[in-house]
Amino acid sequence: YGNFVDDLRVYVRGGTGGMGYPRLGGEGGRGGDVWFVAQEGITLKNIKEKYPLKRFVAGTGANSSVKALKGEKGKDREVPVPRGISLVTDDGQQIGELNAAGERFLAARGGLGGSWATNFLPCKGQKRMVHLDLKLIADIGLVGFPNAGKSSLLSKISHAKPEIANYPFTTVQPELGKIMYTDYKQISVADLPGLIEGAHANKGMGHKFLKHVERTKQLLLVVDISGFQLSIKTKFRTAFETILLLTKELELYKEELVTKPALLAINKMDLPCAKDNLNELMSQLQNPQDFLHLLEEEMIPANTLEFKEIIPISTYTGEGIEELKACVRKSIIEEAEQKNEEYRKKKLLLLQTSK
Repeated sequence: YGNFVDDLRVYVRGGTGGMGYPRLGGEGGRGGDVWFVAQEGITLKNIKEKYPLKRFVAGTGANSSVKALKGEKGKDREVPVPRGISLVTDDGQQIGELNAAGERFLAARGGLGGSWATNFLPCKGQKRMVHLDLKLIADIGLVGFPNAGKSSLLSKISHAKPEIANYPFTTVQPELGKIMYTDYKQISVADLPGLIEGAHANKGMGHKFLKHVERTKQLLLVVDISGFQLSIKTKFRTAFETILLLTKELELYKEELVTKPALLAINKMDLPCAKDNLNELMSQLQNPQDFLHLLEEEMIPANTLEFKEIIPISTYTGEGIEELKACVRKSIIEEAEQKNEEYRKKKLLLLQTSK
């Protein structure tokens, strides 16, 4: 995964409370709390480099004294983290998530100060290990097998400069780019490391890839019109089989992924026989049920993806790139309007029922 860090395990501990003052009934201050705070411009790699021990401990509460019977609370510890973080315990339980800048999560509570209830002895703060699990937030997630041309497409439609070569697994870490339109509208696009068959079972980059699909608003499948073969030891897959396999991998990892709005970019239309292959693929996509009997049963997804648009492109010649950018924008706007309409209907329904 190169230098990209998308999971970091850290130790957090709330501060210990302060000592009570038995003779005068004084209470010690509470220990400080540890908070995770989402911020722009922070990466998990930054945190790893800045805090190599990956330990975050809050301040101890002040002891009760003759001068101050009620001790002051210990200093809180605030840890800046990226947006799109899920907070997960060692046993896999998700305890929270931070998606927008400024959101806060209480990771470890400080201990109580000494008082009558504790025989004037302070309590220790909460302590635990927490995984900071990053899932990229983007408008569009590029999904495809290795060498389908996702990196080339990202470089064509945005200012990102991903590594590009004509062999599988060029992309070893997610790349983020932004499509910039002439009216200054921006749409973020994530090029995610290539899937392989069995990714849902964590083969190849498996879950490291698939978890990043979860927070993208829409999917853009990128498929090689001439088909795909990972190596001489694996089967050759046609473009139609590739689409079904990609759908199957998404479905097996998390079923709701196939309910996301999706577009399909059919790449490498500059190749010989591409037009014939495209005609064949379009007829297969229009009536997929007529062709499923030709495939192995384990390849067939329970639900096929419904594509809002199918756009033939060539990242080599530039064919279809502007049309694709327009389709992406139209799809994002339509989805936002639909969500706004659903929200308005819910609010109206609440108003009517409250009356």
